[in-house]
Amino acid sequence: MRVLGLESSCDETAAAIVEDGRVVLADVVASQHEVHAAYGGVVPELASRAHVVNVIPVLRAALDRAGCGLDTIDAIAVTRGPGLVGALLVALQAAKAIAWARGLPLVGVHHLVGHLSAIQLEPSPPPMPHLALIVSGGHTSLVRVEGHGDVVELGATRDDAAGEAFDKGAKLLGLGYPGGAVVDRLAKTGDPTAVKFPRAMAGRDTRDEFSFSGLKTSLLHHVRAHGQPEGQALADLCASYQAAIVEVLVRKTRRAARREGLAHVQVCGGVAANSALRAAMIAAGAEDEFTVHVPPPVRCTDNAAMIAAAGHHLLAAGARDGIELEAAATLPLPRRAA
Repeated sequence: MRVLGLESSCDETAAAIVEDGRVVLADVVASQHEVHAAYGGVVPELASRAHVVNVIPVLRAALDRAGCGLDTIDAIAVTRGPGLVGALLVALQAAKAIAWARGLPLVGVHHLVGHLSAIQLEPSPPPMPHLALIVSGGHTSLVRVEGHGDVVELGATRDDAAGEAFDKGAKLLGLGYPGGAVVDRLAKTGDPTAVKFPRAMAGRDTRDEFSFSGLKTSLLHHVRAHGQPEGQALADLCASYQAAIVEVLVRKTRRAARREGLAHVQVCGGVAANSALRAAMIAAGAEDEFTVHVPPPVRCTDNAAMIAAAGHHLLAAGARDGIELEAAATLPLPRRAA
């Protein structure tokens, strides 16, 4: 089955063609970093307008790279939420129009299930069930993946997501948007013990929940007290700030893996591209004897290949959506009925 995937939940317009849920024939992403850089974050109205401009060129580019036409597509998968509603509507309306015009099956995909499905495009995906840490700009959750489209949330952030903490911290340090990758790069030459930052909700009583707003405030107070750092001081501050985020993510994940008795752990979402998190999680897995699965960085950030992969499994299970499918700013993770 050849599935066309479309994604426009935030600030990337993406189209991909995936065969049998495993083989990526094409995956095209148009980023909006330059559109939002001047504002230090995503401006929803500008994101929606950019999606309108990009969606058809991106779709055509994906078809060209795959060397196929719409007449060879068997079904369409599209992100339906969560995300920015105005942004979501662009890919959703394009998907519905194509499905209606060509008489193709259509399925709406939960954005986080898409992230969870990115690992299915790798040679050795984790078996079911397994533990997953979803870390992105808008979400930080620990979930138990029972099967495709069957997810149990164990815990989530009470405030800022890990990716949000990275980007807002970078903005505070004058590193631009998106800043998570810049923090990661500078941290490689810094001392992670130079500045003592809090590790919020690290105790066992909070189990699988996270909080990063206090860390962001602590960084703000440090900058106010010591001024904007430069050179080695900036690298040390980035390394210390990053270490505080990574340590909590890894600690909570390894604790949940032990408790749930799961020998396979995947890390997905935009923050999964962070080199310190990847290295720390692999080290934790070696110590605790669980296998770590992380997609390559290009599959961690928003893309349509993961949406097509998730759509393949939903379609194979008999899922179908009609032309009345709507976008949703918030959307609970799917749980298959017993």
